[in-house]
Amino acid sequence: MTPIRFRTGRGGKRRLSTRILANQLVILALTGLIGFVLFAFAQRAELDRSYEQRALDIAETTAADPQIKRAMEQGGGGDVVQMVAERIRRASGASYVVVIDLHGVRHSHPIPALIGEPVAEPVVVKDGRTHVGTDQGATGRSANGKAPLYGPSGTLVGEVSVGIPEHDVLGELWRELPTFGLYAAIATAIGAAAAYLLARRLKRTTFGLELEEIAGLLQDREAMLHGIREGVVAFDPDGRITVVNDEARRLLGLASALGRRLTDVLPDGRLRRALDGTVTGGDISVLTDDHCLVVNRMPVALHGRELGAVVTVRDRTELIGLLRELDSVRGLTDALRAQQHEFTNRMHTLAGLLDIGEHESAYEYAIETARSGQALTEAVRRHIGNPLMVGLIVAKTTVAAERGVRVVLTDDSALGDDPPHLRRLLTIVGNLLDNAIDATAEAPPADGGRRIRLTLTEGDELVVVRVADSGPGVAAGTSRSIFEDGWSTRPERGTARRGLGLALVHRLVQRHGGTITVSEGPGAVFTVVLPQPDTAPAVPDALFTSALPTGGDPR
Repeated sequence: MTPIRFRTGRGGKRRLSTRILANQLVILALTGLIGFVLFAFAQRAELDRSYEQRALDIAETTAADPQIKRAMEQGGGGDVVQMVAERIRRASGASYVVVIDLHGVRHSHPIPALIGEPVAEPVVVKDGRTHVGTDQGATGRSANGKAPLYGPSGTLVGEVSVGIPEHDVLGELWRELPTFGLYAAIATAIGAAAAYLLARRLKRTTFGLELEEIAGLLQDREAMLHGIREGVVAFDPDGRITVVNDEARRLLGLASALGRRLTDVLPDGRLRRALDGTVTGGDISVLTDDHCLVVNRMPVALHGRELGAVVTVRDRTELIGLLRELDSVRGLTDALRAQQHEFTNRMHTLAGLLDIGEHESAYEYAIETARSGQALTEAVRRHIGNPLMVGLIVAKTTVAAERGVRVVLTDDSALGDDPPHLRRLLTIVGNLLDNAIDATAEAPPADGGRRIRLTLTEGDELVVVRVADSGPGVAAGTSRSIFEDGWSTRPERGTARRGLGLALVHRLVQRHGGTITVSEGPGAVFTVVLPQPDTAPAVPDALFTSALPTGGDPR
């Protein structure tokens, strides 16, 4: 079957892949910029902590100088403290190295005029611990470290405050930012390449469809799936159900089937094999308990890619019933036409006898002809009490006789006036006789001629139907296949659908707890056993009902 192939068009707007790529590039640029700014702030904080620690190290080194310790404990300090502090400041590159006594008076400062002046903030090292932070002092903003100053005797005598200028911190930051900027640019480029590849993949996944086209397709699909009278089931390449509309749920008895495989939602049988593609062909007829379905499966491909398959399911229950009834009426018409010819011949014979004056012979011929027509009915009535079944057997016998086949009701047959399973028995007997008549009429005459033996028995627990013909029989290994939907050894004829009759009988028998078997080899023998009592209601169904005087083909 030719796969369904889709073509995609191009709109006037920018393509989906282009829009996705542009949006992703904008996102990458914004995230890169935000990351760069956050890194700058984080690096600035890290540099502040590093320079504060450096200032603290210088302060601790200054506080450990023996000259300063001795001078501050002895009092006054003099020029020694200023000289040593300035030497340390110049050697370390600090902004200031200030030695303060416990009263907050400066004993050293880069600005000599401030020596001897008190500081504005309190002395914080009186707790005996070091302190770091930022300081807005006389020399500008600096990273500050403060260390306690102890004399040679171990007594706390003051504080050493060291500051490193802010511009050193910013200079270090500006020297590091270009490197990070390069990394950010490389990451953005890699992200842009990944975005381009993702956009191309999305383009292939959506088959070049734009967002507006995808939304339109979704709306059209929903409207179509729930508006049509056919069941639609779609499968992905892995065989999972991706789409199922309301009509398909009704016809197939599917509930929560989306995302599941057929093996999980349907039992093994012809229906499942038709849906999964095991049974191939067009307009595959499938029987369920309630419907006669026509199934078509088509593979779906786009741009050379296999996307799965779409299955359509049509309900043909009423149509098949009407076609079978129509074919039965045609068969009956053929039989009546044949009987008309025979009746015309008899009337000609009778008229000839009267014309030549053989009135006695004409009377005897008329009586004999009337008795021969009633003899068949009376013979059936001796074994079958129900008038509907009698009418069916007589009609089938007459049709068979016109085709050169003799139908014999066996002597051990016995059926009451109101047998159980009557409606089902009429359908079963009618279909089995039709099959037997067709098979026997087209086969070479066997010993005893073309003959069909019908047995109907009604016991206390079982009702048995047996139809044996002298036809070619059932080939070895096909005794189970012949009950499948669509199985037939002969081509279609007229409006009749081959391969349904035995399937109908088989399903009807199984539905009501009975069994049906067939012998293999020449001369097929079909045996149907139905249990008693008949507890299941006989629901009139066009699929399982056949006209009584049928001559149609149930296969």
